Amino acid sequence: MRKIEIAVISFSAWLIVISYFMLMTGRFDLALFFILGFIGFLLIVDLIKPHFVRPSYMWYIRFLIFVGIVLFGAVIVQKIMEILGLYFTWHF
Repeated sequence: MRKIEIAVISFSAWLIVISYFMLMTGRFDLALFFILGFIGFLLIVDLIKPHFVRPSYMWYIRFLIFVGIVLFGAVIVQKIMEILGLYFTWHF
């Protein structure tokens, strides 16, 4: 198996484990799921990253990391606003 296939399988397993524990505790929070999934994604990307060459798919992974950091910042801002008593909901 190639590194990419192992990464996809391990990331899927990580998301399933997160989902399982959230469902068993009865508290499914989408923001917490995103944050834990993003941490797992960053860990797996760091483990599969080659050190001496840059494959073509690394540009897409860097783009996904940038989007994840922006969304992570939005989640943090929303949680801070909830703590301060200023409620903001996303409307799509």
